Amino acid sequence: MTDQHPTPQWYAPQGGTQTAPRPDGAHGSQAPHRSTPTTPIPRAPMGPVGPAGPSGPSGSGSPSPRPGRRRTAELTVVAVLAALLSSGGTIAAARLWDDTQTPSTASTSSTQLGRGTDQGPVTQADATNPNWAVTADAVAPSVVSITARLAQGEAAGSGVIIDGSGHVLTNNHVVAGAQQLTVTLSDGRTFEATVQGTDPSTDLAVVTVTNAPGDLTPIALGDSDSLEVGDPVMAVGNPLGLAGTVTTGIVSALNRPVTTQSESSGDPFQQSQSDPVVTNAIQTSAAINPGNSGGALVNGSGQLVGINSSIASLGSSSSSQSGNIGIGFAIPVNEAKSIAQQLIEKGTAEHAYLGVTPQDGTASDGSATRTGAEITSVGSGTPAEQAGLQAGDLITEVNGEAVDSALSLVAHIREQAVGNTVKLTIIRNGQTIEVDAVLSARSQNG
Repeated sequence: MTDQHPTPQWYAPQGGTQTAPRPDGAHGSQAPHRSTPTTPIPRAPMGPVGPAGPSGPSGSGSPSPRPGRRRTAELTVVAVLAALLSSGGTIAAARLWDDTQTPSTASTSSTQLGRGTDQGPVTQADATNPNWAVTADAVAPSVVSITARLAQGEAAGSGVIIDGSGHVLTNNHVVAGAQQLTVTLSDGRTFEATVQGTDPSTDLAVVTVTNAPGDLTPIALGDSDSLEVGDPVMAVGNPLGLAGTVTTGIVSALNRPVTTQSESSGDPFQQSQSDPVVTNAIQTSAAINPGNSGGALVNGSGQLVGINSSIASLGSSSSSQSGNIGIGFAIPVNEAKSIAQQLIEKGTAEHAYLGVTPQDGTASDGSATRTGAEITSVGSGTPAEQAGLQAGDLITEVNGEAVDSALSLVAHIREQAVGNTVKLTIIRNGQTIEVDAVLSARSQNG
């Protein structure tokens, strides 16, 4: 077995400052935070990292791949940080990235995602104690392994079949930099695939199976808004190249703001390429490991509730761990299916825009001090201005969900669709008020 190449150190300076990206994609104000330094994961003989997984030889003289991609006979590691920030528990996580992404195809076909019904394929006698064997059997045909041929070898991740036309939903970082893609079904059949569309700002992508067979099994789509902390869930994917692996756990937290480095698209005109990915993520205790990226997080009924995308690990020098330590994150399916539909139809996705510059802040509502996202400026002609927001307002809730930091606000806005009306709870001059804002599409020029 060949040792992996160590990855250069990733770190977040202790006691440094953090720039919170604006919900409209412009630069935000700096918000102080504390974070834990990350260090490379120790060497291991075989297995992927990421989560995006394995495969592919590499020569001894080839440069070390960037964090997170695993290659056959070579394991590339990434230090994945779970840093609790003082700005309200925002978590920084890391996945896999490369420098370029495969161009999308020109297909503009419209499709009905899922199985055409909200009902899951499994009826559990006890929803609190699911028969996971039945769920795994029902879901397995809908989850695939994705292998990406890169300039320096191969990498692998997971994907989810979302319709009968051969469209597979996965993470952008699974396919970025791919020169060739193959998709392997649960029964072992392998097909070539092309990138239908990518959205680096949400870390989502859709690939299309070439000459897709007529017996594909699309996954049943659930409702991530109906999840509750403590609900049982199952992760299905391709960790460490072990296709068809299932792990179970619970929903550990909801609306967890998670930041990861945005995958570069290689397109200098794509504004979002320099923005971090900010996800209002589902946190789960179901074991998620390198190679699970793009795979399914399902409930006991076999409905997709999230796309597994990142993991957290301790960042304590040489003792830091690779792989699962009980904290994994998934992109909620309600956000993922909206992006997927756009990628299938147009190859790109629009993003909701509020038009404020936020920073972490506090304000008194007369009886207590609350944390939230303090508005430092409001853009002219933006949804925020039209809603009457003002500099100095502290946003504490979006649609009744708590906002306790600038990044939390960004995460809430990014999961919304263009045209949605959001109810913002704000504190202004010691008084709590509510305003409605109609989100518009973010301008390509910022």
